[in-house]
Amino acid sequence: MSGMIIAVDGPAASGKGTIARALARHYGLPHLDTGLLYRAVAATVLRDGLDPAVEADAAAACAFNDGLLADPWLRTDDVGKIASVVSAHPQVRAALLERQKRFAGQPGGAVLDGRDIGTVIAPDADAKLFVQATPEVRAERRHLELQKAGLTASLEKVLADIRARDERDSQRADAPMVAAADAALLDTSVLSIEAAVQKAIELVEARRNA
Repeated sequence: MSGMIIAVDGPAASGKGTIARALARHYGLPHLDTGLLYRAVAATVLRDGLDPAVEADAAAACAFNDGLLADPWLRTDDVGKIASVVSAHPQVRAALLERQKRFAGQPGGAVLDGRDIGTVIAPDADAKLFVQATPEVRAERRHLELQKAGLTASLEKVLADIRARDERDSQRADAPMVAAADAALLDTSVLSIEAAVQKAIELVEARRNA
């Protein structure tokens, strides 16, 4: 498989990362979880004692080393909440835009997942998916992840955090989270991981053969 860009967008805990990784394996393409870039900025802000709400502070944290992307700390909920805050700053989005476009434009193609891949990063992607699930289902998934990681948080708090992130991500002025007009919608609310991945492959194939 070569020369195909697949854009996978959607809110937190919708399953988009799992689906994107599975598509990358299926088609033999490199994969980038673009949310990790924003999490790296957030982690740098936290580590350096900067203010995530101040655009200049968040922008200063964009010069992180790629090695930080492998740090498990980035996937914690605390970093995730700050990532949602710093990602609303236009200067941060502009600083990370080129990095993402370079990845998407590499020879042979790529799979990228995030919140604005099909609309901003790779608007000419060969296939676009917008993965969604109800906030309640997504909160249950995230709550289970936290429990498995030995972290404690009430389901009510996780749901409140997810709703707050959705609002921040969809209401921000710069590159809000929205399904591209030509994206195929994939609701994973009642699907197993296997069924969701199979459906995603079918949607990509339908787009390729259109």
